[in-house]
Amino acid sequence: MTIGIDLGGTNSVIGIVDAEGKVVEQIAIKTQDYATAEEYVAAAVKAVRSIADKVGGMEQIGSMGIGAPNGNILTGCIETAPNIAWAHEGKVPLVRMFGEELDIPVTMTNDANAAAIGEMKFGVAKDMKDFIVITLGTGVGSGIVCNGKLVYGADGNAGELGHLTIRRGGRLCGCGRRGCLEAYCSATGIVRTAKEWLKETNEPSALRNMREEEITSYAIAKAAEEGDEMARRIYDYTGTLLGEACADMMTFSSPEAFIFFGGMAKAGELLFEPMRKAFDDNVMPIFRNKAKFLMSGLKDADAAIIGAASL
Repeated sequence: MTIGIDLGGTNSVIGIVDAEGKVVEQIAIKTQDYATAEEYVAAAVKAVRSIADKVGGMEQIGSMGIGAPNGNILTGCIETAPNIAWAHEGKVPLVRMFGEELDIPVTMTNDANAAAIGEMKFGVAKDMKDFIVITLGTGVGSGIVCNGKLVYGADGNAGELGHLTIRRGGRLCGCGRRGCLEAYCSATGIVRTAKEWLKETNEPSALRNMREEEITSYAIAKAAEEGDEMARRIYDYTGTLLGEACADMMTFSSPEAFIFFGGMAKAGELLFEPMRKAFDDNVMPIFRNKAKFLMSGLKDADAAIIGAASL
């Protein structure tokens, strides 16, 4: 069996995957609860061993794969991950660190690339050779598959579509640049939109009755579903920006589908309806009505865990 780690900006979900691609055991730790990479690895190794004990011990585990923000398959390092405090600067050699602790082969790629691999092997992209997976979580990630192969680029860092500039001089992003897609269309981005609009207007909204820390992407979606006009417009705005960005992405690789994965994607048509409209309004005529907009075919973190394990 194989260990797969979906290392997200908020949580790290660790799973044991069998040869058929089934996640047989799973555990989660908080990614940001540690001051250093060494502390994080120690906690993750402890979690790995705890679930390995449930399947007969580490001798049953052949290898481990990691999907992580800014994870580079060529160097084995997380490279300047904007949303992780202990990996915010420089290169963190996670592959070497885990390999030394667990004494098994370890490899790592970008978390969205791992999700794309899982989707291609076991999800809605099983019969596709050209598609883009977009992860909507703490940040915005992407895994680009062309002709059945992941696009890594010359240095292993290709596919950072979350850092396309959609508003020149716009919001400051965690990467240090301004106006990135991630600064608007991630879970943290949509919360920033809500807080800005609440401050700039006197418009009535159920969001005004919440404490600041209670305003999450889920809370905004719930308010929108219950008819809150401001919350609906926040999702319209976010979906429109995503659709415009997808229209630009379409010109690059002409994917058969955009596949959305992550907590924010669960908002469903609140996000997808304005996204499809904005895409149709902005895409080049030769690409119109060609791309599908799909939800991940794998539940919750399974796509990223299975994808990481399949490395």
